[in-house]
Amino acid sequence: MSKTPSKTPQAIRGTQDIFGAEAEAFAHVVETFERVRRLYRFRRVEMPVFERTEVFARSLGETTDVVSKEMYSFEDRGGESLTLRPEFTAGIARAYLTNGWRQYAPLKVATHGPLFRYERPQKGRYRQFHQLDAEVIGAAEPQADVELLAMADQLLKELGIADGVTLQLNTLGDGDSREAWRAALVDYFAAHRAELSEDSQDRLERNPLRILDSKDPRDRAFVADAPKIDDFLSGEAQDFFGAVTAGLDAAGVAWAREPSLVRGLDYYRHTAFEFVTDRLGAQGTVIGGGRYDGLMESLGGPATRAVGWAAGIERLAMLVGEAGQIAIDALDVSIAVEDDRAAVAGQRILAQLRRSGLSVDMIASGSPKKRFDKAAKSNARAIVSLNIDNEKVVSGLRGSTELVERIAELIRPIIEAENR
Repeated sequence: MSKTPSKTPQAIRGTQDIFGAEAEAFAHVVETFERVRRLYRFRRVEMPVFERTEVFARSLGETTDVVSKEMYSFEDRGGESLTLRPEFTAGIARAYLTNGWRQYAPLKVATHGPLFRYERPQKGRYRQFHQLDAEVIGAAEPQADVELLAMADQLLKELGIADGVTLQLNTLGDGDSREAWRAALVDYFAAHRAELSEDSQDRLERNPLRILDSKDPRDRAFVADAPKIDDFLSGEAQDFFGAVTAGLDAAGVAWAREPSLVRGLDYYRHTAFEFVTDRLGAQGTVIGGGRYDGLMESLGGPATRAVGWAAGIERLAMLVGEAGQIAIDALDVSIAVEDDRAAVAGQRILAQLRRSGLSVDMIASGSPKKRFDKAAKSNARAIVSLNIDNEKVVSGLRGSTELVERIAELIRPIIEAENR
């Protein structure tokens, strides 16, 4: 009696198998980021995929949705609570404090990889997703903010997707400015508590700044008349923001002021920013970040100025794909082995051309009579055909003149050696 085949396991909801054009766009984003990172002299770092849960709980705040609802946390065999990283900054901050990286301050670092959050999957949002990340740690000067923003702007331009993406910029002021603004917001929204959404009634006690970016119509009715940060900025905070905007202007980075752009956590200071587009529906932010001058203290370290940003690779790849920036599976050379006795010569030619920096495929299976036709249909820039004539390997070349001449020089010694 035969066994009933077991059901094939399915992918976990909120994960994705990336293939074909999407995978090429994904790789193009990462490769472009790596190139721009080196131009700006950001050091590459690799971070653990999981950390002690307290790293994220202390840095993101126990009451945030990420910590209370979205983290993938588990106990290891030793009973310690560990969490799959929901973001990069906290782990990089922990490493900065525990590995003695302070000696390199101001430290410019960048990384990319998978992150994990248990949230509702939708277009451009997954439970395992991928981000690019860039941080400048130990830099108090507004120039660090300008450099990070210029780097992000150049990344978008080199990806060919800068059109239709807007840099929205705001200041949260220094500590005193922020606290004065926060108190004014509490007083203002408290007068309308009963008319706010349930989430914002809760935010009023914990994170009143987050009410400003609420999408709920009940909250939006009051946001327009809420106190503005500009009314509470100290002279130092005004000078800092002025230096950032002047630096962006000098660097040729276009920006637009967005007074409602906020960061709810108390350790954020001064610059907050997002690069946004309307081409991805509700998931319009492609790069976001800001200055987090109080984060290190929340992890038990000394006061350390820092600024950084993160970008969703999936969202950038979607824009790259829509813009038609990727030539999928571009092939330089296709080798058609029309006689099996020429297969060894074909293998040697294949290796030589690849070592010379050309992308090459070899067709050496199936009907020998159809192999050249398959090569012709591959859209390769050049075709090398290999056959046997009078017990000797002979080659034929077809394609653009310059490339054919280069290939001929590369394969001539191999053909001669085969025929000795």
